Amino acid sequence: MRIPVIWTIVAAVVGVIAVIFVGSLLIQPDLPLVVEAGFDREGITPNADGDNDIATFSYELTRNARVSILLEDAGGQIYAFRDAQQRIAQKYNVQFSGVVDGYVLPGEQLGGTVMQRLIPDGNYTWRLRADAPDGETQEVSGTLSIRDADVPLPDITTFTISPSTFTPNQDGRADRVAINVYVAKPDADVRVVLLGEENSEIPISARKEGNINEDAQRYIFDYAGGVDLNADPPPDGTYEVVVTAQDEEGQIVRASSELTIRDGGKPFAEIVAQSTGVDVAFVAVPYDERFFSDASGLGDLVEIPEDGDILAQQAITMNVGDMLVFKLTVENYSDVPIRTTWPLPGTVYQQDQLAAAMGRNESSGAWRVGIECESSTNTYPYRWAIGGDDVLVTETGQTGEVFKYLPANSRSTVWGAIRFTDLNENFNPQTCYAGLIHEDVAVSERNSRVGPVEIELVDPNAGEE
Repeated sequence: MRIPVIWTIVAAVVGVIAVIFVGSLLIQPDLPLVVEAGFDREGITPNADGDNDIATFSYELTRNARVSILLEDAGGQIYAFRDAQQRIAQKYNVQFSGVVDGYVLPGEQLGGTVMQRLIPDGNYTWRLRADAPDGETQEVSGTLSIRDADVPLPDITTFTISPSTFTPNQDGRADRVAINVYVAKPDADVRVVLLGEENSEIPISARKEGNINEDAQRYIFDYAGGVDLNADPPPDGTYEVVVTAQDEEGQIVRASSELTIRDGGKPFAEIVAQSTGVDVAFVAVPYDERFFSDASGLGDLVEIPEDGDILAQQAITMNVGDMLVFKLTVENYSDVPIRTTWPLPGTVYQQDQLAAAMGRNESSGAWRVGIECESSTNTYPYRWAIGGDDVLVTETGQTGEVFKYLPANSRSTVWGAIRFTDLNENFNPQTCYAGLIHEDVAVSERNSRVGPVEIELVDPNAGEE
């Protein structure tokens, strides 16, 4: 029986492979785990002067292994350059600048934790140890001298976070965190990060304020949770804040502390349309002295206009001395409460009064409804709280100060009045409109000049002698 040609070819190929394999074993036996290792010079002076600062350590693995590169001084102290790091089979060239894993000298008192540090001056025995997965171990050694490595650490002598709990929601209370860092070495690279989910690093920006003296340096870092950049802050919780200081020699010192985020979130609110078909309802009402208010005391609150009294009108004619009453609705459509401040809805302003005349100055972070007219000399000079006690919630601060908030995802009705007492022919008629002000933050475009209406004043006594 004749053997097929294909089987003859297969047998020949297998035979050739077997011969090559056996021959390779006879000609080239198993290689050692490490075939070469060593520094390219006898010593270095790692003082960052640009001269002999770095040595190159070269080695080659023939198989995968865990590699340690250690240096031992004359007293038996061991310093780690690489500690049991997994490597694949190939050639390696590693630059060594004298920096090893962090250590502390006997009796040394430091503010931070040393992560990396220059090895002390001295003569060292270096050892490369390779451990293969099959249990094979090989060690290669040599010598290296270190000189001029006695340089100071960029120690972190001060690291404070104030306040340690903050509420990044732009309500003007504990919205920002100041992080104070003092480094005992000039010109260090100082970084502060907040460790987020899965230890992701969230950088915190710095304001460098210069050296206190030639031997130290202070840094101020400012953090608002990203809300000031129109981003959502990290979820409420307690986080680790880490500061690192690194000098030009490569030494690194680290410190950490905790920061708690509470009630964080970007606030959003707007003026929503009325059921009568207008954004802001305006109506003229006769004035009564019982409504007069100033810093010495608040008068009666004007009654809220009834929907039946409101017309979707674009122009109003009213007597000098009467009140222009408005009504609108504010919606907090964010997931955080928004703070407000007085005067209460229903308060009546005289035309020449400002909110300060009621003893209510601007309050950073507070939201208020404002009315402005073309004759106004200030931006939204007439301002009201964005709700009354029936919808607002109260929070008492550490010093006993009372704060009022419109809860998240809720609405409130706001109304008030301005008594017009001055007929200025240059602004008659004039347009008046509403706005929603986030004081010392912004008046958003979508909440500016809302519900404009033309107001014309007439003198009821005109023509009388």
